Amino acid sequence: MPAFCFSALLFFALAILYPFRDNHKNKTQFQSGDGMDTTHQPLFARKNVVYLSAAFCCLLWGSAYPAIKSGYEIFQIATDDIPSKIVFAGYRFLFAGLLLLLLAMAQRKPIGRLSPRQFGQLTLLGLTQTSLQYIFFYIGLAFTTGVKGSIMNATGTFFSVLLAHFIYQNDKLSYNKALGCILGFAGVMVVNFNSGLMDFSFTLLGDGSVVLAAFILSAATLYGKRISQTVDPTVMTGYQLGMGGLALVIGGYAFGGTLTVHGSASVAILGYLTLLSSVAFALWSILLKYNRVGMIAPFNFLIPVSGAVLSSIFLGENILEWKYAVALVLVCSGIWWVNKVKR
Repeated sequence: MPAFCFSALLFFALAILYPFRDNHKNKTQFQSGDGMDTTHQPLFARKNVVYLSAAFCCLLWGSAYPAIKSGYEIFQIATDDIPSKIVFAGYRFLFAGLLLLLLAMAQRKPIGRLSPRQFGQLTLLGLTQTSLQYIFFYIGLAFTTGVKGSIMNATGTFFSVLLAHFIYQNDKLSYNKALGCILGFAGVMVVNFNSGLMDFSFTLLGDGSVVLAAFILSAATLYGKRISQTVDPTVMTGYQLGMGGLALVIGGYAFGGTLTVHGSASVAILGYLTLLSSVAFALWSILLKYNRVGMIAPFNFLIPVSGAVLSSIFLGENILEWKYAVALVLVCSGIWWVNKVKR
């Protein structure tokens, strides 16, 4: 896959993130998720910016599907070589974390002024949201089909909305949210539609691991939202990606994984995935800091849809199928219902 096709978009996103500053005055007048009236609304709390940024993040994560498939071919990683896949993912997140910390330093943000409690929180976040989640995800994919794995992974949006219902007073489950999540989930099922969907079997090691990975990611995301109230989102994301990625690299090598660079194509694809992860995760953390989880989480339904479409484009698959259009309509309808203002 020609990774340079998305480079302009990524550098544009970095240009957006670079000048971003937390305004201390705004933080006293605007708090995410507490229902306070705002006098000075932060940039990433404005609905048009939120919707475009969330969709952009999901487009980037969707592009990871064909990029990772191409990466396996370029690095010559066998389908059943899970340790090497974990090493590959580990380097991706480790480099992404280091890139974000360098960006934070360029912005003169205090990356070293962390209390022992904050450092412990970031370590826990990295080990859960990045390391543990990906380990269960890869184990699950090894024992289930890609189609079922994609659908099971979409349950993470349900977990996010349900957990937010019990944690935040102003993020309760409603008819609109329930309908929106159902429509979004239906879109994920449509884009993965084939005869395999008729198989309703559930394996604990395969499907169960993917669902557990989705739950861990949802819970860790909410935990990260809490941390972002006291730690800058860029610094928080840099540490959690870096520490989580390092744990994956060490664990992958410990279980026999390897990673050999095969020319400039290897550097290009890993570089693209590094930029993708750093931009998308940092921007997503900022969005969660200033907005309700129930408002942002449903955008995740766009990831498998955009991933399927982009895979068709870059991997030479057939894109002219009815299911892509139907899935996109369902997902967008679901997002609209979740964010519909009550009159």
